[in-house]
Amino acid sequence: MRTPLIAGNWKMFKTVHETTVYVKELRGLVKDVKNVTVVIAPPFTAVHAASDAARNSNVSVAAQNMSWEREGAFTGEISAAMLTEAGAEYVIIGHSERRTLFGETDASVNRKVTAAIAASLTPIVCIGETLEQRERNETLDVLDRQIKGGLDGVSGDQVADLVMAYEPVWAIGTGRTATPAQAGEAHAHIRSRLRQWFGATAADRCLLLYGGSVKPDNIADLMAQADVDGALVGGASLDVRSFYDIVVRSRRAAV
Repeated sequence: MRTPLIAGNWKMFKTVHETTVYVKELRGLVKDVKNVTVVIAPPFTAVHAASDAARNSNVSVAAQNMSWEREGAFTGEISAAMLTEAGAEYVIIGHSERRTLFGETDASVNRKVTAAIAASLTPIVCIGETLEQRERNETLDVLDRQIKGGLDGVSGDQVADLVMAYEPVWAIGTGRTATPAQAGEAHAHIRSRLRQWFGATAADRCLLLYGGSVKPDNIADLMAQADVDGALVGGASLDVRSFYDIVVRSRRAAV
C-alpha cells in the first residue's frame, strides 16, 4: 500500500517568523498521526527555519522550485545542493504557476527532475491541463506529453521513488475543484501510462497527488479514488488547523 502524502505549498506567503510559529504548532498537532507523510513547502527564505523547527518530528520540508544548474552566474537561482543544505527533502517542479507565469516547459522540468534526483531530493512533478485544453477534450493528450517530456531519460526505479501531482490548471486558486470522478480518471490514466512506459513497479510505487482547491471538506472524497495518493494543497495549507484537518481526513479516508 502506498502511504498517503499531504504537501502544503505556501507559494509567496509567510515570513521566517511566521513559518517557525506555524511549524512548531503543526508538529505538535501531527505528532501522533501515523501512515501519512506530511510535507510543507515554504518560500526559499524560510526553508532553513522550517527545517530547524521540524527537526525530530514527522514533518518534512520541500522547496517550491530549483535550478537544474549546480552553481554559476545565474542571478536569483537556487541549486539543489543549497536546498539540501538548508534542510529540504522534496522539491516541487513544474507547478502550473511556474509554467504559465515564468515560462517553464516540459524540457526545463525534465532538467530539474534529473538534477533533483542526482542531489537526492525527491521531486514532486506537477502536470495538468488548462480549462481550454479540457474543453477541447485534450486532457489526456496533455498529460501524456507532460509525462513523456518531464520524465524523459528517467529510469523506472527513479520514477518509483518520485511524486507526481495532477493539477488541473483551471482548479488552482479558483475555488473550483475537479470532481472525484474527474480526478480519478486523470490519476488512473497517469498510472496506466507510468505502467506502460516505466514498468509495473514504478507505476505501483509512484505517489500521485491531486492539486487544485483542496480543502478539508473535499479531501475524503478525493482520497476515495483508487489512484489518488494524497494532495498538493495551496491556500488551505496557509492555516495550520485547516492543513491539519486535511492531513487527518486523508488518513481516515485511506484506512
